[in-house]
Amino acid sequence: MPDQNNQSVALTVNGHQHRLELKPWVSLLDALRHTLDLTGTKKGCDHGQCGACTVLVDGRRVLSCLTLAVMKDGCEVTTIEGIGSPDHLHPVQKAFIEHDAFQCGYCTPGQICSAVGLLEEGKAETREDVQDLMSGNLCRCGANRGIINAIMAVKNEAE
Repeated sequence: MPDQNNQSVALTVNGHQHRLELKPWVSLLDALRHTLDLTGTKKGCDHGQCGACTVLVDGRRVLSCLTLAVMKDGCEVTTIEGIGSPDHLHPVQKAFIEHDAFQCGYCTPGQICSAVGLLEEGKAETREDVQDLMSGNLCRCGANRGIINAIMAVKNEAE
């Protein structure tokens, strides 16, 4: 018997359509990780302060731990699993490798999703802009310089 508290949520995740039956209080992060088994998106602080859970929703950067899945009904979600592939890396993924932009790697999925969104927004003109716009994504290992260098390299190549 279906749970009467569940709500039907339609999401297109990484190009695949899904219809999920979820409790109204389930975060987008938990729906991605536990219902769709897309574990690339990380749960860091679960309070929207670290950015490890950053995904793209309709092309915009979103903290999935603070977003209720039911609020994104009908939306297109891109997680780290939907950015590039092992055989064809996204330019941001290539730049992260080339600029040693990760250490433990825990924050990397959120950093890459945020960087892709930031570059698509087109708001970053300078290195300081990139630093400011990435300030919601924390790297506790101290790879920030490599992260900013990687983003700037992709930005400069696109110009």
